[in-house]
Amino acid sequence: MNTLSYKTNSVKAEQVKKEWVVVDATDQVLGRFCAKVAKILRGKYKPCYTPHVDCGDNVIIINADKVKLTGKKWTDRTYISYTGYPGGQRYASPAILQQKSLREDLTPGMHPLFLHVLKGMLPKNRLGAQLLTNVHIYNGNVHPHEAQDPKVIDINKLK
Repeated sequence: MNTLSYKTNSVKAEQVKKEWVVVDATDQVLGRFCAKVAKILRGKYKPCYTPHVDCGDNVIIINADKVKLTGKKWTDRTYISYTGYPGGQRYASPAILQQKSLREDLTPGMHPLFLHVLKGMLPKNRLGAQLLTNVHIYNGNVHPHEAQDPKVIDINKLK
């Protein structure tokens, strides 16, 4: 019996080949779209997936302002954040978070609505925080990451 075929290969962080991908959020439902983006960030579409290593790709989301929500979720859904101070719970609807993304003083690539949704779909540890830095979200069609030569993928083709 050949026991070499039973070995599990775990990929180390320096062996991972990270790519840059661009996905378009135009007319996509927010939760379904972010679930697929979270799988790309995690590296689950790659054959070398290792749960405890950042083996996912860097994702650039364009046209984030054209995302959809079904039903009355723009006004009825509530996202909770906490400032860390007593009485510091803050409530916001997706419409308010979408309006915050249009502010000029916001760091480029940061979109409060997408980051809040994606954070809930990633691991709740240091790895999840590291994976969240690999996503860059822009409201328009242009992004400043042309030097990385990102490839455009169709999110609808992924399972």
